[in-house]
Amino acid sequence: MQGVARDHVPGWDARLYLKYADERTRPARDLLAQVPIADANLVYDLGCGPGNSTRLLAEHFPRAEIVGIDSSATMLEEARRALPRGAFEQADLANWRPRPADLLFSNAAFQWVPEHLRVLHALAETLPSGGVLAMQIPDNLAEPSQVLIREIAARGTWAERLKRAERARQLIPAPSVYYDLLRPLCRQIDLWHTIYHHVLAGAPAIVEWMKGTGLRPHLAELDSAERQAFLAAYEARLAAAYPALADGRVLLPFPRLFLIAVKN
Repeated sequence: MQGVARDHVPGWDARLYLKYADERTRPARDLLAQVPIADANLVYDLGCGPGNSTRLLAEHFPRAEIVGIDSSATMLEEARRALPRGAFEQADLANWRPRPADLLFSNAAFQWVPEHLRVLHALAETLPSGGVLAMQIPDNLAEPSQVLIREIAARGTWAERLKRAERARQLIPAPSVYYDLLRPLCRQIDLWHTIYHHVLAGAPAIVEWMKGTGLRPHLAELDSAERQAFLAAYEARLAAAYPALADGRVLLPFPRLFLIAVKN
């Protein structure tokens, strides 16, 4: 969950993020299920947010030291409340480096990290032989939920101000780019895409989902009246882009890219 690091984009809201906690945690479960180690001494949860993925790691590796890293004090406060015995550190993934660890795990964080390819390479270099880098990131910038944000941002009195918010978005490279980046360091690399189809209660629910993540850089640049206008325009466009199902709900397709690399 974090581009820029979390606190460089104001207003991470743990309550709003956790409104869809099950849907946001499912990719972490799917990623963890493919991690090719049964035991560990030290595991990092990179971009741990409110601790939902950290809890999974603690349950999966009960004897390991689990350390959650995030740049948002607000998210870490929630994580510490959820896991009082957990270890959490505030840091910016762009320049933070770990102790040698068995597993560097990340659920939806590196899309917010500037030059994240460089950062991933540097983190992989810190792994001991057999250590694992496992991450997933949204790969949904071509989805209507994202395209409509860009279109609305480019129109109206806010267009110039929202150029900065648009720069916070990072295009996700092709899987081959990650493979070529990590292959000199890693003996095994597994890459795959999964498209989740989240069942939500209509266009307003999609707005709430996006307010917790993708809309944040844009809303942070607007005053209260502009936010209302932006969100009203966005909701109206979403209603057309995501037609109601037979029961009145909608499906939100959400592609994600998964990567697991094992150090030489």
